[in-house]
Amino acid sequence: MFKSTTLPGCARPRTVPKTRGTPSDALRTVLFDLDGTLADTAPDLAYALNQVLAEQGQDGLPMERVRPLISLGGRAMVELGCGLPREAPSFEALYLRFLSLYQENLATRTELFPEMEAVLAHIEAEHMNWGIVTNKVAFLTVPLVQALGLADRAACVISGDSTPRPKPHPDPLLLACEQTGSHPRQCLYVGDAPRDIVAGRRAGMRTLVALFGYIPTGEDPLQWGADGAITTPIELIRWLDAARASSTQHR
Repeated sequence: MFKSTTLPGCARPRTVPKTRGTPSDALRTVLFDLDGTLADTAPDLAYALNQVLAEQGQDGLPMERVRPLISLGGRAMVELGCGLPREAPSFEALYLRFLSLYQENLATRTELFPEMEAVLAHIEAEHMNWGIVTNKVAFLTVPLVQALGLADRAACVISGDSTPRPKPHPDPLLLACEQTGSHPRQCLYVGDAPRDIVAGRRAGMRTLVALFGYIPTGEDPLQWGADGAITTPIELIRWLDAARASSTQHR
């Protein structure tokens, strides 16, 4: 049984009324990855990692070195940042220290990417809904979403532990469909990592790559098989308008 991420004290997420019969292909829901797509979390993650490095007597890493690590997950950040294999006896303690430091500074410097607020407002004005599907665990996701002021606006917030199998498995995205009231083919998933696109495609959704996000080093996002790519958040508005216009023409 899937579990929902609960946002204490928040209004009930807004859902788009389900259509009767066979669902149309018109977009009704936009789903976002969190880190590197919806919000620029790199400053706070880099702070936590560099604090761990400092405590180990190592030099901190510049932001351009940290950003490509973020989409790989926290364990990879500690492993690659500290140069320590996960099998090392001290790895787990360093990883837990990293999580503790990050939890204490979740939203110190984190903010929505520029133009993203305008994107969310446009989605809402078009009577669509939007949600978050991230591999970040709930004890970090929930307070961050609240700190960003998004808790009463998101139709769903799916964390990395909301389903037994996180991305790239489609389960989190299918749970998002249940909570937003949309069929997968009525959803668009936007992310900045290969597993985002894989998960979205497996779920039967349209997908977009956020090229402004934390693209892992050595990756060619144009080869991930997404339906498109955007270099800035505001381009999503044009993409959505074109997609919805196309759906209207084919009715």
